[in-house]
Amino acid sequence: MSFALWLTIGGALLVFMALAGTMLSRMPASTSMLYLLAGLAVGPWALAAPSPFEDTQLLEYTAEVIVLLSLFTSGLKMSVGLHDRRWFPPLRLALLSMVATVALIAAAGVWLLGLPLGAAVLLGGILAPTDPVLATDVQVDNPEDRDQLRFALTGEGGLNDGTAFPVVMLGLGLLGLHDIGEWGWRWVAVDVLWASAAGLLIGGALGSGLGRLVLYLRQRYQEAVGCENFLALGLIGLSYGFAVQASAYGFLAVFAAGLALRHTAKDLPSARDAGPCVSPSLPTAALSEAATATHPQHASRHMTHAVLSFNEQLDRIGEMVGVVLVGMLLWAVPWLPAAWWFVPLVLLVVRPAAVALGLARSTTSQSQRLLIGWFGIRGIGSLYYLMYAVNHGLPEHLAQTLVSLTLAVVVTSIVVHGISVTPLMTRYRRRKRGGRARPV
Repeated sequence: MSFALWLTIGGALLVFMALAGTMLSRMPASTSMLYLLAGLAVGPWALAAPSPFEDTQLLEYTAEVIVLLSLFTSGLKMSVGLHDRRWFPPLRLALLSMVATVALIAAAGVWLLGLPLGAAVLLGGILAPTDPVLATDVQVDNPEDRDQLRFALTGEGGLNDGTAFPVVMLGLGLLGLHDIGEWGWRWVAVDVLWASAAGLLIGGALGSGLGRLVLYLRQRYQEAVGCENFLALGLIGLSYGFAVQASAYGFLAVFAAGLALRHTAKDLPSARDAGPCVSPSLPTAALSEAATATHPQHASRHMTHAVLSFNEQLDRIGEMVGVVLVGMLLWAVPWLPAAWWFVPLVLLVVRPAAVALGLARSTTSQSQRLLIGWFGIRGIGSLYYLMYAVNHGLPEHLAQTLVSLTLAVVVTSIVVHGISVTPLMTRYRRRKRGGRARPV
């Protein structure tokens, strides 16, 4: 397939989404389903179609960039204060439910699939995290969204792509592909404690520091105006780069950077204490772009809105690229008969059971727990961890099994969650407006 033909297909998808995106949002189908079909359609005709066994480095880097963009966007959307009780459900999902998911999948891998313990744990780490890229329809709509269901799913998607990394490293260690130390001491000290804490601290410090610096320069000197796209990409690159070089988790760092940037804007002076020269009633639309960006009342909101808008567009493009690639990969995957029972086990048994355990005695309602249990969407994050493991020397026979099972779960998740997201979320919103709490 020529480069010009690739551009034609990509351009056609982008134009179609620009024209029909609003209509698709009202239908029982997601944009990811369309991209998956496009990948399936062009796969047989692509002379340079990617292979999950040969183009592993390219696939890992592509999935990594897509996930980073989505994690930063998720962090920017979450404006609830860190001391707010609404953080408890996503934290419990990212920790308790994560551990339960890994344990259940690993048990199925050892007892039902006959995998070695290390490969079973690795499979659990690959499939445990929910996907921030494909879950936009059930995540926080905007920074002012306070819905507990969407907040929990957004926070979980942002956090568990980082908390899954220690599990992946443990699986690789049990297979002899990563040093975990005698009795696992190095894994606990470095891969769990240091890498997680350092990632959050590095991302939080960079997001807060750069956000305050930009707003200070704008409000005090009318400098550093515009180029929010440079700020967004630069902050993602700095957070990820510093974290990885410090042997920390870049995914957690990027999510923390977006979160810190958003909260930096919230902490700065509002219209009431911006000074006597500021008119609280002055609408943003009445100001020029530069004046809005440097105005004491509007500067922080303008910065976060501009960065978020830019990142959301990149996020959508990343979703298209990632899912089209998944569709193309399906032609090169040796399918296992075990996928017929393994996929329903993961989506219909493991996920709801892990959510029930993680959210037991929480403030979430029964209907919210049921929806959270259903919307455990797997996607590009799982593809990244899969390629990461393959690139770290996963034996070929194990790689074939894990590739087959992982892509089967991801593709099924794209289809079944894509079909159900619009009617279920519409029904949830109607019940919420009506003040009813019966299970969905």
